[in-house]
Amino acid sequence: MLQCWWWKFEYFLLYAGAVDSRNTHRSSDRATRTEITAIFTERTDEMISYIRGELAAVGEEQVVVEVQGIGYGIFMPGQAMTMLPPIGSEVKIHTYLNVREDAMQLFGFLTKDDLKVFRLLIGVNGIGPKGGLNILSKMTPDDLRFAVLAGDVKAISAAPGIGKKTAEKLIIELKDKLNIDDVLTKEEEAMSVPSGGADMQSEAVQALVALGYGSAESLKAVKKVPMTETMTVEELLKQSLKFMVF
Repeated sequence: MLQCWWWKFEYFLLYAGAVDSRNTHRSSDRATRTEITAIFTERTDEMISYIRGELAAVGEEQVVVEVQGIGYGIFMPGQAMTMLPPIGSEVKIHTYLNVREDAMQLFGFLTKDDLKVFRLLIGVNGIGPKGGLNILSKMTPDDLRFAVLAGDVKAISAAPGIGKKTAEKLIIELKDKLNIDDVLTKEEEAMSVPSGGADMQSEAVQALVALGYGSAESLKAVKKVPMTETMTVEELLKQSLKFMVF
């Protein structure tokens, strides 16, 4: 069975110009297969952007979405699975296709932002798809942003399979890639914040950081303040200070 799908992939790659015809018959060589897997992975992780269909089953780590008689098994974070509608409902799952030498796996997320954060996580050396899934099962993408900005190694290493050193490496590598503006912009797009409110919140957070507060706690405090159309940055800052932990 494994041999069968390998040949199919090699023919696909040959057609795409990824593998020279002279190397086609070297599939028995493990090094060649590994190389082919790497090429194929680079080209196919976005092959399936999302799957829309009927939620057929929900397991411990995986859901099954049926599309035109075919059931797709998709690994999902635990927190995301608790937010799924009842079985039989239509769902749209944003996906990442992971190609290994011995398997192909789909990892799914409810939003594009979740998928974006997952891609950043697996870009960190030492964190594979399962590790990224474990982190997002333990904390939401926004919780992860807070933890990274605050340098909270303990919160990140609480995820199964993620040790202290890996958590420290994750914080170093993602500190410049995850920022508070992503959280604020999402809120504004979700209509929970008035137009232009995200920029105002960002200014308030920066002001709190300048006063010596941490970026993560500053963001949490600012988000707790109900925004209005007439609110100024000064008013937002004043109310945010009430939520700061001394």
